[in-house]
Amino acid sequence: MASANARRAAAVLRNRARDNRAAHQATQAVSTGVAAVSAHLIAGGLDPATAHRFSGAVTRKAKSLGHTPAATGTKRKKLKGRVSKLVEFALWTRAQIAAVLAVYRPKDKQAAALFARLALAA
Repeated sequence: MASANARRAAAVLRNRARDNRAAHQATQAVSTGVAAVSAHLIAGGLDPATAHRFSGAVTRKAKSLGHTPAATGTKRKKLKGRVSKLVEFALWTRAQIAAVLAVYRPKDKQAAALFARLALAA
């Protein structure tokens, strides 16, 4: 029977492995030229939870600034039971994301500082 400390340690390792895997996949996706907004944010150093939380807002900001996606892709979204559907998603270049992050400032002060740092790094 596993103790609470062992379960906690296993959870830490699981979460760390998941975050490292996400960062590696995002870096690979960005290096191909075009990637989803969340991949750009994760590759820039944000944790996956924060990147996924703000990716929709960054996409909306990009479209409101008049940017169009460099490409689109499709992925299968699971619905109820065995049912799934294909949904499209936008792929952006590094320059497009840098231009959007230069003007995007969320109300969350920590997130705004992170995005300012990412815009300077790109």
